[in-house]
Amino acid sequence: MSAATQVHQTGAAPGLGTFSCARCGSQLSLHSVDRLPECPRCGGSRFQRASLFEHGTPGSETTVEFEAPSRSPGRPEWLDRLRESLEPGTRCLAMADGEMDPFPLELGWTRIGRSATADLRLDDPSVSRRHALIVWEEDEPLRVLDDRSLNGIFINGSLVEWGTLIDGDELAIGRYRMFLAEA
Repeated sequence: MSAATQVHQTGAAPGLGTFSCARCGSQLSLHSVDRLPECPRCGGSRFQRASLFEHGTPGSETTVEFEAPSRSPGRPEWLDRLRESLEPGTRCLAMADGEMDPFPLELGWTRIGRSATADLRLDDPSVSRRHALIVWEEDEPLRVLDDRSLNGIFINGSLVEWGTLIDGDELAIGRYRMFLAEA
């Protein structure tokens, strides 16, 4: 069996590369130490290494991208408490589900991605190594830019290549949902 036709199961660490879900054709890019998750699109557990010369799985005509994340229903209740705890003039990102302590933003560029060189590292195959950039310039609105990611960035549920973030906005990167808090 060639490497391209070998089937890998959820939980396996097949190495660096792009893998297609055997059920729906959705693709994941893995780092050498990543383990295959369940398919975020259909929940499938079987993957094949994607070919440069073929599209997805047999019968699939194009790469299937992840569905747009659904917007959380309104701003979370804890966002007001977080904002009150911040020093005046500060900004931070906080996970919608509370998994991450608030991440303070600083003037200049903040790199978000799966890479070890990212300022905010989100270690999940749904996040590209270089996924997004947040730019904070004095007296300017906060901006976020897609850094050529595979799955895009979403502001308040809308897919964007770049956009501004204001207090309370939701930023979705891969499976992660974060909210901006400003004091």
